[in-house]
Amino acid sequence: MNEPNPNDEERQPRIREESLCPCKSKLPYKECCMPYHYGRAKAETAEALMRSRYSAFFFRRIDYILDTTYPRMRTAELQKSLEENMRNISWSFLRILSTSKGQKHDKVGKVEFVADYYLNGECYEMHEHSRFKRHKGAWKYVDDKG
Repeated sequence: MNEPNPNDEERQPRIREESLCPCKSKLPYKECCMPYHYGRAKAETAEALMRSRYSAFFFRRIDYILDTTYPRMRTAELQKSLEENMRNISWSFLRILSTSKGQKHDKVGKVEFVADYYLNGECYEMHEHSRFKRHKGAWKYVDDKG
């Protein structure tokens, strides 16, 4: 039987940082969504925020998902739902289909995307028209009613 390698725990974060970002930008995670996840940068567009939120779902970063949700939509029920369901879902692929507004100088934006995920070994597809809005200068996710 193989014993755990004590260096594996040290290597794991470095492997994650150097791997391609789950948002499918074709950039390494450390150059793409990681700065957003660790508060070193703010998404400049609605699409960048959407991609960073997808990566946060991929890495199960509930804190980031909550922080980037529009305040009036950030409920105790949302947090409870994320905590209950996050462990059971494995996100596997993201496709951005379209964007509307959501650029650097806009106040609102929409992003249409499809995200593939696995739940209990079954593959599913989530197709969403997300709405985003600026709050105190930062992009926030509002809802899927776009």
